[in-house]
Amino acid sequence: MRLRIFSTFLLTSCLFSSLHAQIGPDLSQLSFKVLSGDYPAVHSIIISSKGKISFQQYFNGYSADSLHDSRSSFKSVASLLIGIAVDKGFIKTIDQPIYTFFPGNKAFITAPLRRKITIRHLLEMRSGLDCDEWSDNGKDCESEMEKSSNWVKYSLSLPMNSAPGKKWSYTSCNTMILSGIIAQASGIGVMEFAKRYLFDPLGIIRYRWTIDSAGNGMTAGSFYIRPEDMLKIGQLVSNKGYWEGKTLVSSKWIIESTVAGIPIPDNHSFMQTSRSTAAEPCQSYYGYSWYREKIKTAKWQYDAIFASGNGGQYIFIIKDLDLVVVFTQGNYGSWKAKQAFDILASYIIPVYRKN
Repeated sequence: MRLRIFSTFLLTSCLFSSLHAQIGPDLSQLSFKVLSGDYPAVHSIIISSKGKISFQQYFNGYSADSLHDSRSSFKSVASLLIGIAVDKGFIKTIDQPIYTFFPGNKAFITAPLRRKITIRHLLEMRSGLDCDEWSDNGKDCESEMEKSSNWVKYSLSLPMNSAPGKKWSYTSCNTMILSGIIAQASGIGVMEFAKRYLFDPLGIIRYRWTIDSAGNGMTAGSFYIRPEDMLKIGQLVSNKGYWEGKTLVSSKWIIESTVAGIPIPDNHSFMQTSRSTAAEPCQSYYGYSWYREKIKTAKWQYDAIFASGNGGQYIFIIKDLDLVVVFTQGNYGSWKAKQAFDILASYIIPVYRKN
């Protein structure tokens, strides 16, 4: 009995000491669920309401200063970088064929179909490259890419399995090619480009790139960032590209890239994958490296735009509630990464919709 009392006291102490950053609605029940292990391997949850942080909590040894692998949620940041490149005239149009950025590359000679790939196709995961990192038994090109010395060159040389624009097939190689395009178009490399036009204006100063032997910055994932800085990315999108008196990305790009009208195959639903009973399964959609899915119950429904990364790295924008929510987790390769959707439906949305 004494052990049980002590354990309860310890858990409660941890709970209340970690709630100092909560200035919004009461989410102590959610905190208790995470701390008690009902929601495993959560590293952080941060909520911005009406542009201000209202809840910020870290778990399992992580802190506000911890750099976290954003995994594929960084693909959505790469989309923003392409938008900036278009806004500033480095890229004329996303319907520009990608071969125009890589003159002399023999990959476009050996496979003429590849000459039809545009930037839009890469953003929408409809390039036609023979890769499928979405399906359980799909062809994993990312792992082989990472073994190569030049990730952009490797991705450009991949075989085709369909005409560009015809088939949705998820692969990090599409987004990796964007790294090379930004470098070729701007002349300064994706890392300097991101620093100059996105990170510095947002006040994001602590981060770590993953770089190949040829010096290409990884734009498909493996970018380490503070969760609070992930929140800034979400707030920027929620504000349609506007940040502290300046337009960093045009509202036109933000709207166009997040419309997300491509149905993900097999009636895919993140909510369904989360095994949640708090909300109904709804079809998920893809845009320019952003996802969209409706969070729906019998009493309410809200569209969620989000960035998603393996393990449970999410940036959610729920515009109708003026909410931005960030999750970082360690549930790599597990359906439990999708528990963020159950948390949204069970705790966060119900509380904030009444606030």
